Amino acid sequence: MKDSYIFSSESVTEGHPDKVCDTISDSILDACFEQDLNSRVACETLVKDNIVVLGGEVTTAAKFDYREVVKAAIKEIGYVNDDCKFNANSFFFLNAIGQQSPDIAQGVDAAAADHKETAEQGAGDQGIMFGYAVRETPSLMPAPIAYAHQLGQAITELRKSGKHTWLRPDSKTQVSVEYVDNKPARITAVVVSTQHAASISTPEIREILKKELVEAILPAELLTKDTEYHINPTGLFIVGGPEGDCGVTGRKIIVDSYGGMGRHGGGAFSGKDPSKVDRSAAYMCRYVAKNIVAAGLADRCELQLAYAIGYPEPVSIHVDTFGTNQVDNAKIVKAIREIFSFKPASFIRELNLLRPIYRKTTNYGHFGREDDTEALTWEKTDKADALRSACA
Repeated sequence: MKDSYIFSSESVTEGHPDKVCDTISDSILDACFEQDLNSRVACETLVKDNIVVLGGEVTTAAKFDYREVVKAAIKEIGYVNDDCKFNANSFFFLNAIGQQSPDIAQGVDAAAADHKETAEQGAGDQGIMFGYAVRETPSLMPAPIAYAHQLGQAITELRKSGKHTWLRPDSKTQVSVEYVDNKPARITAVVVSTQHAASISTPEIREILKKELVEAILPAELLTKDTEYHINPTGLFIVGGPEGDCGVTGRKIIVDSYGGMGRHGGGAFSGKDPSKVDRSAAYMCRYVAKNIVAAGLADRCELQLAYAIGYPEPVSIHVDTFGTNQVDNAKIVKAIREIFSFKPASFIRELNLLRPIYRKTTNYGHFGREDDTEALTWEKTDKADALRSACA
């Protein structure tokens, strides 16, 4: 008897209030790194109505106008229409950023300190991080989140192209996929909710987006006569963005990762420099898991790392291949320990993370994006051959 189940994942566009905050936070990080690669950044953003509040801790030699960086980010997202209360040209700004705690800094710095266990660079915090890869899309990402991101990117391109001037920045997408024997068989439901101008009717929106978005982007072989379409299901979405809902950095961690199909350690990514293993070790986990699947060692792989603050080595490394492995899991673990270093200083160098690349990661998933692997180095599969040889 065939095993069948439905799994759903969502995505949000850059105009969603939480993603506005992620975008601003990563823009501040990049502004710091453009001048000072030794910057320590943990930038948090809150938006509501026409208010932007920055908080967190930043220690940097970089000098720039924070408000101008925020304004440029909001303008790039597309909040420039007079019918949106949140607007790049008229927002109230509060900067409440402080500096990194010296106690945390001494744990992270590659230097000896009283009672510190090692002089090496340590993890910026304790915590657990996961990476995931699966052989069901070309990017080795789960199908539901991959398709949800594709819809989100496409509706943003429709808006920014100027083809449909009634589109506004705040949108959400969701795709439900039926799996048969753990393989995507069909799409059962598609949800698209997009902010819009008052000048267009909901029936018009539904007709346009079904044809020019959903049917243009999703694989035709997965859409059936039974696929459900829910486009702006509330009937009206004029009030959106930070006017409609408060936004906070780091609140879309499942959108940012694997759509719920891979586990998550709980740490957010945006606004954090790579000394924070919440971000950098999660990138490393994806890099390793993707190379394991690309090497043909398993069809599905999840890697977990755990760290203690101030200590360089992970306190645990766990690989789960969910019974899809072609060689013993113990052999895979031995191989990754030989080929990869899981010390933060090492994988920051390996993945070249001390660069102003983080605005490129903010929207439509930190993983599965293969449009710029020179920036998003954790999406490369350059260690697949070495892993294959080590497990031969």
